[in-house]
Amino acid sequence: MAASSASKPPEDTSKLGYSYVTPAGMCLRLRQSLAQFSDLFSEFNKYIAPAYHHDRCERSVHMRLYSMNKREFATVFLAFFACFGLGIFIGLAGPPITVMSKVSGGSLQPNGTVAAGDGAPGAYLARGPFVMRTPLLTTYSQQLWIIAKLTTDNTDDEMVDKKFHLSVQIEGLTVDHKPMPVYGGAHNGGTDVRNRTRHLSCSYEECDEFTVLHIGFLDYAHYIVTVQFYGLEAFHQRYNIRTVQFYFKSYNPAFTQIEIWFRFIFVLFTFIITCWFAHTLRKYPMGDWSIEQKWLSILLPLLLLFNNPLFPLIFIANSWLPGMIDALLQTTFLCGILMFWLCVYHGLRQNERKLLTFYLPKLIVVLPIWLCAVVLGIWEKCDELNDPTYSHFEDSENYNGLKVFVSIAGAMYLLYLGLLMLKAYSELRSMPYFDMRLKILTLLMLIVLTISLIVTMQHFGFDTLEDNFIAQLYTSYKSSAQFMCFYGLLNFYLYAMAYVYSPSGPAVHEPIIAKDNPTFSMINDSDEEVMYGSDEESRRPLNSACRKGNDYDSD
Repeated sequence: MAASSASKPPEDTSKLGYSYVTPAGMCLRLRQSLAQFSDLFSEFNKYIAPAYHHDRCERSVHMRLYSMNKREFATVFLAFFACFGLGIFIGLAGPPITVMSKVSGGSLQPNGTVAAGDGAPGAYLARGPFVMRTPLLTTYSQQLWIIAKLTTDNTDDEMVDKKFHLSVQIEGLTVDHKPMPVYGGAHNGGTDVRNRTRHLSCSYEECDEFTVLHIGFLDYAHYIVTVQFYGLEAFHQRYNIRTVQFYFKSYNPAFTQIEIWFRFIFVLFTFIITCWFAHTLRKYPMGDWSIEQKWLSILLPLLLLFNNPLFPLIFIANSWLPGMIDALLQTTFLCGILMFWLCVYHGLRQNERKLLTFYLPKLIVVLPIWLCAVVLGIWEKCDELNDPTYSHFEDSENYNGLKVFVSIAGAMYLLYLGLLMLKAYSELRSMPYFDMRLKILTLLMLIVLTISLIVTMQHFGFDTLEDNFIAQLYTSYKSSAQFMCFYGLLNFYLYAMAYVYSPSGPAVHEPIIAKDNPTFSMINDSDEEVMYGSDEESRRPLNSACRKGNDYDSD
């Protein structure tokens, strides 16, 4: 009886034909708290995800991007890929980037040499000394690598990793064919001679190559190099070193001339584009420039330095300083592009861009990448100038630590960039012109990143990275296409952005400044007119509707 009375529905006191139960206690308080939180989030959401009613205006110069139609967009990308393809075609028709010759270690054995110790006739290959004369080198050869590769009679199914030492003496031949000590021997009393450690990794008969020396600046047309191995006698007794090949690798003088000319051409065109872009913005106050225009006014001069008007000094001045400055300028420009992407994706949705709150976090992310590249370049070049036998691959402790640091910095940058892109697209998706700016920025960025990764996989890159690739035997350049692809891509990328972000040049009677949030004038436009602009309204100022008012003002 008690159970039936407990399950009886409540009495209908309101005479409405139904009744309800009001939650009480903890359930009621929890539901009210959630409702209040939802209301608070809704109020906050309209500030972080602006819609058409959200007026976050920033006065900026009317960019050409706002008034471009489909044909103009297609023309810009067609011109970009046409110039890029022309550069690759010229590179394919150009000379190889490097030249290489080789000499067999067996042919360097002096007549009548008798193996010491066990009397094995091939013991000379495990010890040396190997006295070699380099091929003819000119200033346009830039640098010289000597790489060694061993083959054995090993038939065991095992990997062999042998640590050994080598010593090198270098003499330069003058015009009178007189040897001048450069490294080792009588140079500095022989105090700079060091036994450098190398690792010999072998699988079956083939062994991996290793760098014997790297001369970063060539003072002589010929060098006499004496190489001696230590610690390979036991390895030779077990696996029998069959051959030792020495490879001389340097830049192709014909490619160097191509590089000088095309760097000059890129410098000339970049100077013209920079002057034109500055001329189009000269009549507008800097405070009215959009964030893309402000950054392009920085990137274009950096591109001019990236192409390096002083590049010929590397071959004229008898110094290592111009080469180091070239590596520094290239690194600075590339990190400037990384900084540009972060600032634009964030700056499109934030008008207050203070140094501490806006730029400092991005500097903290990009600066480690710049420092790593600069330190690696200066550290490697200075050590190799002081000691041609130095190899940062063998300085494993410091080199591995630097690689880990670069990996962490790169991962932080990618995460930060991905977060800014996600927030920019989620917050500005309902704002047509902002959406257009995001799309053109992202499309060009993806093109640059994709082609840059492909070029890097082809073992070419900026100065320090490129030198490390060339030091490997399997890196073979059959043409100058990699150089033209890398430099042409970055130059044409900046040229395309300079055109798209330049002022559109409205008529004299029209206002020249438009609000950076043009959504009020676009509410009643069709999708095609919003994205590309109609023929009649392509030159209409963006804030024309703001002056006339809109439906939201009457609310």
